[in-house]
Formats: sequence, structure tokens, C-alpha cells
Amino acid sequence: MTDYDVIIIGSGAGGLAAAVALARAGKRVLVLEQHDRPGGWTHSFTLNGYRFSPGVHYIGDLQEGGGLRRIYDGLDVSQDLAFVELNPDGYDHIVVGDKQVDFPKGRENLIERLKGHFPHEAQGIDGYFADMEAVIRGLRNIGRMDRPLEAAKGAGNILKWMRATGADLINAHINDPVLRGVLAGQSGDHGLPPSKVSAFMHAGITSHYFEGGYYPMGGAFTIPRAFVRGLKRSGGAIRLKSRVKRIMMEGRKVIGVELESGEEIRAGVVISNADPEVTFGKLIGREHLSAKLKRKLDGVTYSTSCLSLFFATDMDLRGAGLDSGNMWYYDHADVDKIYTDGLTDALLREETPPGMFLTVTTLKDPSKMHATGATAGHHTCESFAFVGYEAFEKWANTKYGARPADYEAMKEDLAWRMVRGLEKRIPGLSRHIVFWSLGTPLSNEHYLNATRGNLYGIEKSPSQVGPLGFTSKTEFEGLFLCGQSTTSHGVAGVTASGVDAAKAVLECRTRDLLREGGGGMRLLSADEVTDSSTDMKRMSGWAEEEETEI
Repeated sequence: MTDYDVIIIGSGAGGLAAAVALARAGKRVLVLEQHDRPGGWTHSFTLNGYRFSPGVHYIGDLQEGGGLRRIYDGLDVSQDLAFVELNPDGYDHIVVGDKQVDFPKGRENLIERLKGHFPHEAQGIDGYFADMEAVIRGLRNIGRMDRPLEAAKGAGNILKWMRATGADLINAHINDPVLRGVLAGQSGDHGLPPSKVSAFMHAGITSHYFEGGYYPMGGAFTIPRAFVRGLKRSGGAIRLKSRVKRIMMEGRKVIGVELESGEEIRAGVVISNADPEVTFGKLIGREHLSAKLKRKLDGVTYSTSCLSLFFATDMDLRGAGLDSGNMWYYDHADVDKIYTDGLTDALLREETPPGMFLTVTTLKDPSKMHATGATAGHHTCESFAFVGYEAFEKWANTKYGARPADYEAMKEDLAWRMVRGLEKRIPGLSRHIVFWSLGTPLSNEHYLNATRGNLYGIEKSPSQVGPLGFTSKTEFEGLFLCGQSTTSHGVAGVTASGVDAAKAVLECRTRDLLREGGGGMRLLSADEVTDSSTDMKRMSGWAEEEETEI
């Protein structure tokens, strides 16, 4: 007899979405999480009284009718979610050299903004957005077997751009090197150079934010918290600090999992939210894979990793010109080279990183300024620069928490280089930093069990997206996948992958899982909320809840 109907390995956005969908369908569901808190990349942590959220910086598609909003409403988790809208006049500020272009909410607004900065490229801008729209429409229509004409049209657009890259899409219409850099400015959202990323992925990310960007009020952890509450309402369970050692099999059929503690838990279905190397290479073992799957696994390239600088400052950042929008800093217009170098250890030889992302979470979410004691009134910031795993590989087998002195010295040196890089844009910043902590690819590997510290699962090059990547179904009976290496990455993509996995398990349609009637999500504006407002007081109380609460 089985202990559960479904075991889910990992409590990232995909695992929790699958768990809630299946529990609501009446399945006995258990989620197993190796960390001491749920969420995967959507977890938050607190250091010295400051809360940081390493993997969630903005989310799109939350407007009425948006894809992610439909999932949250349909799984009835919206009632426990609130989001703060980033600056609608510039949710992303792209800085290329000395040129800054702010991306406003609304596709037409963005087109007009770009034409205002680059009037000589007006025709190319129109062509670029028309082609991008055709790509998105093609992806949306390709599966519509109920409308064969639309599906056929979608297939045409898919075939046209199937082997193309983001750079191909941009360069087909744009000649100005700075505008090319600006249009590639959100490449950090997938971590690949434009010349390497799939055109579908580039178009998907750009269009994901057309209706604005949002930040989870209180921090990223409020997303897994809402899902865990939904899971428990439907009779499901979650266990933390429960690392899975192996997936147990009888022949080609899954029968459950064994934990590192030696405990065995039986289930006829296992959904893995881990990446393919962890799932197939470690939890099943290469010796059990077909020759075809082994070849695929051996040929997979993972996305790059990063340095993550978490810091707090007593500087008046709004006075310094920052707001709730994300800052993307590029030293020069060759954004492709910056991201190509970001796949290697090139950053270790740079005086300051040539490309950096900065977000001020206390400007995105004013409730975070309502800390108490020594942290009151301080801004919390998160900054990232891309670097390959090989830069840190020599310390891979050292113990977390007891790594050698040369590793710690390198971290300190790199943190200081990142601060100096930011200071070029925000003069005087270094004198106002009151706390900092640097995460490396090894941190990602330790906390998130991410192969080679990857940020986005497998890299989204043309040869690794869609059916050429990994789908929810596997060659083993009862084993399914979700997460960044399947449907897509990012909060929306991974959440959708969980719904896809649940559909595959139940052999049903999306509409069978996402029921009408859910709601209650709150959307607020970061730049309109004031300290004295009722919303602020309510937000402050909301944010006080602990990220480990499940």
C-alpha cells in the first residue's frame, strides 16, 4: 500500500503549483523540501534583521486576465497574495553607457518611448515589435487544435524563428548599436547573450512585462506561504529538511522515494522539481537511463550563475535618483559580449563588473522600511553580476560554513568590486553600506541543489527549448518533471510548469484544474503608498510575518 498518491520533490514555484492542483483534485500529496523553508528560488531569508529575496525581483502577467493571475486565482491562492506595482513609467531602467531608457507599462507606450530616444529607428522599432508579436501569437496558437487555421498560422511563425536567436530578432530590424543594447537589456532575466538565447525566450520575456512589473508585498516568501496554506486547506502536506536520496523504482515504474535519513515513503507518482541532472543523474542514476536519455543528459548545457550582493544602506536612495524600477547597468553597448563573458570566469579579471543589475526592495515594497531597531529606515538592496561556475569550482568540495580562507578573501574582494561598480552610478554609496553579504555559485548549489549553481535550469538556447528541452513526462512510469528546465523559467514559467505536470498526472485540461471563483489578490502601487496611509499600516503588519511560517 502506498503512503501517498503523489510525492513532490522540491517546493519551488513549480512543485507547489503541482501540489496544490493535485491536492484540490483529491490526491494525497506530500511535498519534500531539503531546505528549512519552502519556496526554492522564491524563498526569503533574513540576515542581521534585513530580509532578502534572492530569486524574485519582479513578476509580470498579474493583471486581470493575465496568465499568472489566472493560475493564482484558479488554484485559489490569490486570497493570501498581495503585490506592489513597480514604477509604471519605468519598471526597468536600462542604462547603456551614458544612455538611460526607461521601459514603461504598456506595449504602445514602450514603442513610443523607444522612438522618442531613437527616432531614426522608428520603422525598425515597428518591425521588431510586429515580429515579436507574431512569435508570441504563434506560440499561443500552436496548440489550438480546436482552431486549425490559427494553429497552422502559429506553426508558420514558429518554423520561421525556430532556430533563431534573440539577436537575430533584434538585428533583423535595428542597426543602432545602442538601441540593440537597450533591447537586449533584459537579458539578465534569462542569463544568456542575445546571440545565444532562443528568439522565443527573448520575445517571451520582453512581452511578459508589457502590462507592468510587480513585487510580492512582504518579500518573495509570501508566494510559497500562500501555496502552502492552499495545500493544507486541500489536505496536502509538506515536510522541510527532508532531502531525497533516491527515487525508488520497480523496473521502469516509480514506487516512491528514500530520504537521506533512510526513511522510505511510497507513492505511485513522483514529480521532481529538481533539475534534470539531479533528477536523472543523482536520484535515479545514469545506469537506469535509456541510451537516448543518457545522451541527452550528457549533452545538456545549464544556464550561467552569478554573484549575488545583498546589502543594506542608510543612504537616501530616492534622493540619489533611484525608484521602484530595476536598474540594469551596462558599461558599453556590446551587451552581447557582457553576457558572453558572464558564462565564464571573466568577471574575476575585471576591476568592476561591466554589467550589473540593482534592485532596491524597500522602494519596491514600502512595508520593508517599517523595520524596528537598528534596521529602521535602512534600504535593502540586491545586486547581481553574472559569472560561470568554473570560477569557483576549485572550492566545490569544501564544506559550506567552513570554506577555506582564500574563498572568503575572494568573496570580500568581489563584493568590493561590485560596490565600486555601483558607486560609478551612485556616488558615495560605499560610505553608506551598513551591512553586506555575498552569495556565489556555490551558495546556489548549496541552498537550491542547483547543478553548477545554475540560475535558470538548462540554458534556453534554440536547441534546448520546447520539446528539445524537457517536458513534464519522462520515460519512467509515474515520474514527472516540473521546474525551470521544462516549460520555462522565472516565477510565471515555473508556476505554469507545475500546472502542466499536474495535467499530465491527471490526464486532464488546464480548465479542469483552474476553477472559477478564486480571487482576493491585492495589487498596490509602490510609488503612491505613503507612510501614513491605511495601506501602509496593513502592509507593515503583513510583512512582519516570518518567512519560515508554513
